[in-house]
Amino acid sequence: MDWSPSTLSDPLFGVSRLTASPVSADARRFAEVWSDAAQPLPDLLLVLASTRTAEQPGISAAGCTPAARRTTALADAELLLKGPSVAPLWSLPPLPAGVSPALISWVVCEQLGLDPQVAALGLPVPPHFPHLRLEAPCAGPGGCVSSGAAMETERVQQLLHRGQRLGRRLRRPLVLAECVPGGTTTALAVLTGLGLPVQRLVSGSALRPPMALKQQLVSEGLSRLPSHGQPDAIPLLAAVGDPFQAFATGLLIGLLDGDQSVLLAGGSQMAAVLALALHALPSDRRQQLCDRVLIGTTAWLAAERLQAATPASSLMALLSNLEQHYSVSVQAYAAGLRFSESRQSRLRDFEQGHVKEGVGAGGLALLAQWRGVSVQQLVQACDRAVDQLLATGHAGTVAP
Repeated sequence: MDWSPSTLSDPLFGVSRLTASPVSADARRFAEVWSDAAQPLPDLLLVLASTRTAEQPGISAAGCTPAARRTTALADAELLLKGPSVAPLWSLPPLPAGVSPALISWVVCEQLGLDPQVAALGLPVPPHFPHLRLEAPCAGPGGCVSSGAAMETERVQQLLHRGQRLGRRLRRPLVLAECVPGGTTTALAVLTGLGLPVQRLVSGSALRPPMALKQQLVSEGLSRLPSHGQPDAIPLLAAVGDPFQAFATGLLIGLLDGDQSVLLAGGSQMAAVLALALHALPSDRRQQLCDRVLIGTTAWLAAERLQAATPASSLMALLSNLEQHYSVSVQAYAAGLRFSESRQSRLRDFEQGHVKEGVGAGGLALLAQWRGVSVQQLVQACDRAVDQLLATGHAGTVAP
């Protein structure tokens, strides 16, 4: 296959590359698996995690109240695993507008025949569905970033080790997705702790992210770290990270000991785990990792500008800063899926910024397009899925 950046980035279908850095021969080889229909389908792993950061009032729109956010991950995973036509045990949390992006992820799984697996880390309520146990349930949610003591160092080390072991043992390409309410705040915390200038570049689930609140929590947490130099990945994760980040960072490091590639399906959380892995690696191995990794996100997140004066989107600026900080080239793409022509108002809400990303929606929509599913097919399938959600009462209420 004659692969080039333009093969995956096609303006006709709205798929766009978010970075302008050159692509190496190794990166081309690993990227073939995503767009070549002759290649086997990848595995899909959704990691659920929880932190006390999500309990801060107003920090997240992934559930309008702290109580609702306690079961957001369970509801999203249930939708992904069982679909919209099955009456849920956990209803989707009330949202200001729109519907969970897990709907998009389920539609893609149905279109491509993907069989998702779910892992749970520190959820306040144990999952009732089959899932991978990466640690004892008693580990509980991570602490709030403001505490500067989000996790015990031993817990971080164990999650890193388990992630590395999985990364080394991959037998097929992997789509890695996450659902971590409050995760953009932990992403902001670790990226800032690593020395990247991202204070006004990390978004959130709300239409207007609470930037001042997020920065206040991050500043409080980072102020509790020793003031000399940038911390290593482990103490930084222990101070202000979350369980998903520790596991995913280990997975990326372990990737270098195997021969597979990973599609990080998300936004700032995925940039954060990539940065953590790059920070932990020797400088001469960093580009090797980036050659095996793609970041895939939604068009809504890719277009968002948190600072009106900037020429590029906030996510593009964040990724550019990451490239410069670690002297690497990063491959990141935005799906072409848009809902302006949808017949469902809850989906058209995505176009207003009420819902942007989550549960791997962007990366999975990208994979669907690369495997030949048109945007029109995706929109129509999502419309039908919303009909099913409304019929089963799974869609939740729209909060006042």
